[in-house]
Amino acid sequence: MKFSPAQSTLAAAALAAGVLLALGAPLAASAHVSAVPSSTAAGSTSVVTFATSHGCEGSPTTSMAFTIPEGIASVSPTITPGWDVSKVAVDLETPIDDGHGNEITTRTGQVVYTAQAPLEDGFRTTFALSVSLPADAAGESIEFPVLQTCEVGANDWSDSTVEGEEEPASPAPFITVTEATGDGHGQGVETTDHEETTDEAATENVASSDDVLARILGVGGLAVGAVGIVLAVTARRKQSA
Repeated sequence: MKFSPAQSTLAAAALAAGVLLALGAPLAASAHVSAVPSSTAAGSTSVVTFATSHGCEGSPTTSMAFTIPEGIASVSPTITPGWDVSKVAVDLETPIDDGHGNEITTRTGQVVYTAQAPLEDGFRTTFALSVSLPADAAGESIEFPVLQTCEVGANDWSDSTVEGEEEPASPAPFITVTEATGDGHGQGVETTDHEETTDEAATENVASSDDVLARILGVGGLAVGAVGIVLAVTARRKQSA
């Protein structure tokens, strides 16, 4: 039996929407560069893990440059297999005392990871930076702008996210600093072994959130597809009658 043009169009549109939602779920889940901290307490040391799984409109990633906010005076990048890493120093407007009688005149203004072999689009990796959060930043959001350079093109993840407003097209990854704990040192001051454990936990958290969103969108796509099938079957029964 043949469907009427209107019935055929409606069923096809529903099925197409379902397929697009189901296939688009992984893309939506990995749309930005995410940041997961091991600690958010003011004055603490935190390992911030950044994750990405996409290139520049399909082009492989060749480097990731992380801008370090002015309020962070100390940063130690974690070695990532397959990537070379370097720290770019910038001058401090006002020299500071390191607490041991030494004057500090520069700080790390940027950390650059360069791929030994380009990272293909659709493959996920993470980068971890150990940073000292400012002691007076409780309640503030600290952004880490990222310039993702690819074989063709680049993504400049540097737009600020404003609470209550629509998310920008290229948001900078950020963390929100909380109140310091009562021990005078914040929280999250880790040893090397604990940093590795924290990195793994943060990576799992990012992957888990991506997976949950992908599942939700996938189920939505299947539901829309099912509606299309029901419409098609109903239309066929009416034609048979």
